[in-house]
Amino acid sequence: MEKIYDTVILGGGPAGISAGVYCARGNISCAVIDTSLLGGQPTNYLEIENYLGFPSIEGWELSEKFEEHLDKFNVEKFTMEEIQSVDLISNPKVIKTLKGEYKAHSVIIATGAKPSKLNVKGEQEFTGRGVSYCAVCDGAFYKDKTVVVVGGGNTAVEEGIYLTKFALKVYIVHRRDALRADKIVQERAFKNNKIEFIWDSVVQEIQGDGKVQTAVVKNLKTGEISHIQTDGVFPYIGFTPNCDGFNGQLQQDEKGFITVDENLQTSIPGVFAAGDVRVTPLRQVITAVADGAIAGVSAVKYLERVKEEIQVSQI
Repeated sequence: MEKIYDTVILGGGPAGISAGVYCARGNISCAVIDTSLLGGQPTNYLEIENYLGFPSIEGWELSEKFEEHLDKFNVEKFTMEEIQSVDLISNPKVIKTLKGEYKAHSVIIATGAKPSKLNVKGEQEFTGRGVSYCAVCDGAFYKDKTVVVVGGGNTAVEEGIYLTKFALKVYIVHRRDALRADKIVQERAFKNNKIEFIWDSVVQEIQGDGKVQTAVVKNLKTGEISHIQTDGVFPYIGFTPNCDGFNGQLQQDEKGFITVDENLQTSIPGVFAAGDVRVTPLRQVITAVADGAIAGVSAVKYLERVKEEIQVSQI
């Protein structure tokens, strides 16, 4: 007899792991499926300073603690599973991966988001050859070199600060004349003599010969074009939701983020979304964990309600 889970959770980052814990506490059968190992975005950050209870903790260590917590419950984990298709409309819902097929009465989408691309000439060509979206992963390759960071939010500035551990010079290119990052993060950056800010500007093109050599920068106010000699470009201009496989099946905003109600239910009954993949004013580890808790509890209540309705209909 084929197995049908009460809930399948797509994504094993903070939101997905938290959802798994709350589903298990609700005594429903559930599984977490991830295209990689569990941990999600925090594994890409050297240090996290805004997760309650940990004034400072390395990203991989926090992720490890999350998974250890999940392992205390009877939650099945399927990692390194490349998802081919997801049918959220059918009952039960069907998730197909390269390794097999999973069915569930409800689904929690916690697939997160990936860094948005600049969509400029040279970006794709030099990805992996000077263009990187992970300073923690690739920062050590830029020892005593020059790098360009694009963006003005927390991620851009924090990663720029991190890169000064290796690089001789870090340019932060921001399209406005003021940063959006938290004040405490801004202060650290302004005090760092390795960082130079290029305001009101965007990277228009990335040039090189086999590897990145130049960032072509345009000043949006004056129209002036400058050429910055650099060994690497790190774009941090926002995020794009990971919705491959179920785009178009449920309601999303103009950027592709999933819209939800106060219980984190999507436009499809029994399908919930948590963390960075949904429309939210703040994308942080702590909000993702909270989302996972809400989605997990909502899934449990949804399943209880459906079972009650079935029992009533059979009377």
